[in-house]
This record gives sequence, C-alpha cells and structure tokens, in this order.
Amino acid sequence: MRLNTLKPGENAKKKKVRVGRGWSSGCGKTCGKGVKGQKARGSGKVAIGFEGGQMPFHRRVPKSGFTSRKAMTRAEVRLSELNKLYVDVVDLLVLKEHNVIGNNIETVKIIATGEIDKAVTLRGILVSKGAKEAIENAGGKVEN
Repeated sequence: MRLNTLKPGENAKKKKVRVGRGWSSGCGKTCGKGVKGQKARGSGKVAIGFEGGQMPFHRRVPKSGFTSRKAMTRAEVRLSELNKLYVDVVDLLVLKEHNVIGNNIETVKIIATGEIDKAVTLRGILVSKGAKEAIENAGGKVEN
C-alpha cells in the first residue's frame, strides 16, 4: 500500500447538491421546495407550534400537574418501617444506611401509620403528633 494509492471507501463522500442550477442537477427550478407557499419562499420560516393562525395545540390543551422541588429532598417514614430496623437510635444517616430513604433526602418526618412495639430514640427527625405518642407509649423517646 502506498500513500498515493489511498482513496476513500465506496459512498464515503456524498456529493453536495447544487440547488437551482437547472433540471440536469436534479434540483432545478423550484429547488426541491415544491410549488409556491410560505415554505417555498426565501425567508419562509414557520415558528415551532404554529398552526396557520389556528389556536396552537400547546395553548389549546389544558395544563395540569405540578412537581414540587421540595418533595425531591423530603420524605415520610411510617412507624411500621421504623419497627423493622434493628437499631435503638435512629437518625438521618441510619435511615439512609438501611435504605429506608434515598441518598438525596435532607428532611424526614415520621408519620403514625402502622404500629411500633419497640423502644426507639429519634434524633434530628421531625415527628407527627400521633407518631410521637405511639413512640413514647412503646418506651422510646424523641430528641430534637
């Protein structure tokens, strides 16, 4: 093989289409734009979503839904989930280690769903009124 014999592979180089250079070029007269109309003109740009003056779809359809940015960093934990843990002192790190909450969670609140039958100490975690009573009745305590 010699450098002077090298050439690109088959179909590797596509020939540039020269529009408006006569019928023999394959793109003469209307230059592949069809006949007349806004998009056949030189500056015939149509805005995204434009429907010819009709009320566009994105304005016609009702809007719904909302994603709270706070919800991404907050979580609720049930009493029944606390009951499954084999630890006496529960804080944010313990809940993350036991995969009760995700790693991006910054604030946790314990809610009174399910039952708890063992003494657990909570540190730096928010607790609902009902959950606090249930934890204290089971012999645990809540520290802030």
